[in-house]
Amino acid sequence: MQILDRTVVNRAKQAYSSRRVPLDEIKTLISEKRRPKSGDLVLARVVKLGSHQRIELPSGRRAMMNPGDEIIVAYGDRYAPDQYEAYVPGDLGPCHLVAAGGVAARAKSWHDRMGGPTEIEPIGLLGCARHEPLNIGDFALKHVPGPMPDAVFAVFGTSMNAGKTITAATLVKGFTDAGYRVGAAKITGTAAGGDPWLMRDYGAAEVVDFTDAGFPSTFNIDPETILDSTDNLLRALGSRGCSIAVIEIADGLYQAETAALAATEELRSILTGTFFAAGDAMGAVSGAADLARMGHRVVGISGALTRSPLACREAAKASGFPVFCLDELTNPEAVADWAALAGGRFETAAGQ
Repeated sequence: MQILDRTVVNRAKQAYSSRRVPLDEIKTLISEKRRPKSGDLVLARVVKLGSHQRIELPSGRRAMMNPGDEIIVAYGDRYAPDQYEAYVPGDLGPCHLVAAGGVAARAKSWHDRMGGPTEIEPIGLLGCARHEPLNIGDFALKHVPGPMPDAVFAVFGTSMNAGKTITAATLVKGFTDAGYRVGAAKITGTAAGGDPWLMRDYGAAEVVDFTDAGFPSTFNIDPETILDSTDNLLRALGSRGCSIAVIEIADGLYQAETAALAATEELRSILTGTFFAAGDAMGAVSGAADLARMGHRVVGISGALTRSPLACREAAKASGFPVFCLDELTNPEAVADWAALAGGRFETAAGQ
């Protein structure tokens, strides 16, 4: 352990994953043999650039990296069929940057378009004045008392890149345009700022994600823990005056945590309605049917397949559920119908 020179901290590129950790809390560098845990902050040196050549800063800017640069990231597992499968290593030896949002792990496998991960060399865990490792969980959102939003809509999907985020963001816009104060939450996934900022761009008054709950990634996090964090994130939105919340659940229904969450009564009981995003008709039909069998109130299908009118007609005919293109997700009549699913428990901000 050594006292850390402030200039070292200040010149390092701090990643989005560590955004809740004030830099002045970092006091020491712990370089002796340790087994890192998910969420532990690490100061690492870039050794060789791979598929991730930029790191996402807390501000949202994607800063270019060069070999020799020092970065502040968090250890975490990653599950991303279109990118990396990776796990927190058992030591502080060389590993990889497996997400631009700042996740350190050892990559086990990756999609063939990725070309290989960026190699990093941990210099040491970042610690507090008591010489204990700092973990982003130490800075998680505290328990929030009070009610949740009156209506909560979820967006599930077939996989990465199925159109979940744009579906969720467009729903945010539809409800916002109708006069509601809308909050957005991404409750699972891998640390990245792009989705929360998109929600802001589409009108969300408040945005939270699982990093606010202290997770760099939710892969291999117990579903009950995720449910507890979801409850708190939604109460945070409710406490900030949001009457409607739109939540996004990462990856597809075959991903372990997503499958477990979708099947729980605890999640279903807080949802007013569920949308399903897919890239093709067969995936849309299968996924929407699975959610319906689990007891979800499936409102409709959307996502990347809506780029094709033929795919939309196939999905609607085979599933029996309506398919909504993006512009239809902001249709005032449809938005009013969806809001009515909450039982008329609230009014628009304009009507209050």
